[in-house]
Amino acid sequence: MKIDWAALGSVFGVSLAVTVGLVALFTLGVTGLSRRERAAAQGDSAGLAVTGAYVCFAACAAAVAYGIYLIMHKA
Repeated sequence: MKIDWAALGSVFGVSLAVTVGLVALFTLGVTGLSRRERAAAQGDSAGLAVTGAYVCFAACAAAVAYGIYLIMHKA
């Protein structure tokens, strides 16, 4: 058995980049929701922050769904 180290390194690099990207996207969503909480405490409106948070969470869900799709149909 011969291991293709270049392909293995490529898979590691892509998975690391996608993981960091998803964590950053989820963090932006949580930050948007926390701004809503702060705005509600001050009596302000934070519609843009909430919309951004929902977009971030939807993008995370879409990325996870695409990953599951790739696993199911490429195996």
